[in-house]
Amino acid sequence: MDFLKSFINKSDSNANFKHRVLNSNIYKEPEYEEESIIFGCGCFWGAEKCFWKLPGVITTSVGYAGGETENPTYNSVCAGYTGHAEVVKVVWNIEKIDLSDLLKMFWECHDPTQKDGQGNDIGSQYRSAIYFYSTKNEIMINESKEAYQKLLRENNFGTIETEIKQLNKYYFAEKYHQQYLASPGSRQYCSASPTNIKLQEFKGSNYKLNKKVWDSFDWSQQKCVLRSDNAPIRE
Repeated sequence: MDFLKSFINKSDSNANFKHRVLNSNIYKEPEYEEESIIFGCGCFWGAEKCFWKLPGVITTSVGYAGGETENPTYNSVCAGYTGHAEVVKVVWNIEKIDLSDLLKMFWECHDPTQKDGQGNDIGSQYRSAIYFYSTKNEIMINESKEAYQKLLRENNFGTIETEIKQLNKYYFAEKYHQQYLASPGSRQYCSASPTNIKLQEFKGSNYKLNKKVWDSFDWSQQKCVLRSDNAPIRE
């Protein structure tokens, strides 16, 4: 369906841009035994690194979703004119990593109880969001949210503010934002404020990544994702 397609900005004519870390095509669409999903976790620089490090992820890109304006730019999104959020698109191999693993990373890598912001970054463009392509994934997304909300309440956190809906359009961000933290001379910045609450098993979960992978992320250390190298984690 046309409304489920990803859109390449008109100013970006190179549809074969290679991932700086994974060496895959960031414009790649899912093939057999592959799926994709969109996550908003605050500033997309740090959020993208969280996902490209996971075994089984084929490619990631950063972009804009959840708004109404056609062909948004970084400046217009940051100005709050378009209604879009800064997001990460993840394409993964369903035989190597499960959606539940990706959801675990999503909930743990930021604070979903913060509304329209994350840490020092304030504005609707930094909102927590999950935009799904396939309606079959909606049930697992909501089950994970319910389970994580229970854990948050038990630890004196508030209500999850994450926007969850089927994707309308996804626009790739400008090239210099792609895998920004792995680019030469990049400013190592991340605004995420993880709760340090770990998502456990939940209804429908089917985790495929082992403990070694998750031990690589110590959310008790501020800006943990920036402390690690850029290489994907090997099981």
